[in-house]
Amino acid sequence: MPVPSSNRGLSRIVRLVALLNLGYFGVEFAVALAIGSVSLFADSIDFLEDASVNLLIVVALGWRARNRARLGMALAGILLVPGLATLWTALEKFNGPRSHCRCHWPASVLAVNMICAFMLVRYRHQGGSLTRAAFLSARNDALANIAIIAAGLVTAFFWSTAWPDLIVGLGIGAMNADAAREVWMAARREHRAAVA
Repeated sequence: MPVPSSNRGLSRIVRLVALLNLGYFGVEFAVALAIGSVSLFADSIDFLEDASVNLLIVVALGWRARNRARLGMALAGILLVPGLATLWTALEKFNGPRSHCRCHWPASVLAVNMICAFMLVRYRHQGGSLTRAAFLSARNDALANIAIIAAGLVTAFFWSTAWPDLIVGLGIGAMNADAAREVWMAARREHRAAVA
């Protein structure tokens, strides 16, 4: 089903956001593995989740309301993936934490995350749970980068331990879990309205 003309601008923006996120996922994931950072690993998986969410939204914009609501519920599950990946990495790190200073790295991608969030902010209420999921993912990326920068500065100048990195990584997971809950609730409301 073709995308309605009212959603064509949204479709173009969401497609661009998906491509930006996919590109930065590959770069940040490689860096996170190389230095063993929980928070960077969480952030890189979040990039992949964002790319997936946005590509699905582009496809679904032409669907009927009931099917869009069902996809919204599925996207709520996708939003949980970064949190689960972070929890697994954090448990591994508890066995042998090491400190890392990487405050310069998130600063290099914070601009991309802010651009994606600003591109989506005006559409966050258009398209229901789908665009809400896209906006929350982009917003969470930007907030995660700010927190990672703060953890890197704390590690570098005040507390040479892995704990700031670990705390931020777990915080990113919790933030994504809350976004998943919000999208799930919105999608359930849309599904009930479509069925009624």
